Amino acid sequence: MSQYVFQQLVNGLALGSLYALVAIGFSMIYGIVRLINFAHGDLVMIGAFSALAMVALGVPWPLTLLFVVVVGAVAGMTIETVVFRTMRGAPQATGFIATLAVSIAIQNSALMILTGQPRNFLFPAAMRQRIPIGTVSASLTDIVIIGLTIVLIAVLFLIVYRTRLGTAMRATAENLTAARLMGVAVNRTILAAFAIGSALAAVAGLLWGGKFGQIDPLLGFVPGLKAFVACVIGGVGSIGGAMLGGYILGLAEVLFVGLLPPVFAGYRDTFVFSLLILILLIKPSGLFVRHVEDRA
Repeated sequence: MSQYVFQQLVNGLALGSLYALVAIGFSMIYGIVRLINFAHGDLVMIGAFSALAMVALGVPWPLTLLFVVVVGAVAGMTIETVVFRTMRGAPQATGFIATLAVSIAIQNSALMILTGQPRNFLFPAAMRQRIPIGTVSASLTDIVIIGLTIVLIAVLFLIVYRTRLGTAMRATAENLTAARLMGVAVNRTILAAFAIGSALAAVAGLLWGGKFGQIDPLLGFVPGLKAFVACVIGGVGSIGGAMLGGYILGLAEVLFVGLLPPVFAGYRDTFVFSLLILILLIKPSGLFVRHVEDRA
């Protein structure tokens, strides 16, 4: 395998990792409250700027990562408590409009406070070195992104399938009313889902800034939309489907640009959203979900 092809595969896996982290939060929230939270992508921006603030203060990177996780979780819980909890049970269109309103409010507040000027965001110089892998090499930044994402997803699956909280989440996702009647603390379970999904999105923001080197107040808009596409590919409401959809989308997007003639590079986003339309036409429930039923 040539170095160029290998690098494109690594780039695709790294980008897919970022999409997967954001998409999982989309799916967790939808699976439990049947709400497509379009404000979720803005947590990517919040995570990136939280990390930048800590780096500017000279905080070590491990503590910066922990701080970003906490900020993301608190931001997600605040949005759920202040906005979405009061609308629970309302028609889906109401929730959809509310998420757009929250997203616009976050973006415009960030523009007013931070201005639209992009900020440089760089990992330590050591992260930019290349690690030999046989006859090829990969950036340490990409390896860290892929590795950290796999660790976080593994921890998430342990929580969802091996803890009481995870059991409560799955029960609430299956039937919210029945879960409440069985003694599940539904409000706390939904709050926990928002906290976990938002924390993952915030970590994606930190990693996004480190990989691409710049952040701005509108950073989360495009990753949020593409993470939603990843959810649709894998199956909205499925955590595993969202993860696989993120990797499929990341690899497809990078290989589309990297392996085709340069004239097609400008059609990158067109390709992504054309893929969304194709999936909706062929298998609306997603590639990894057999059938999606409305919750009782």
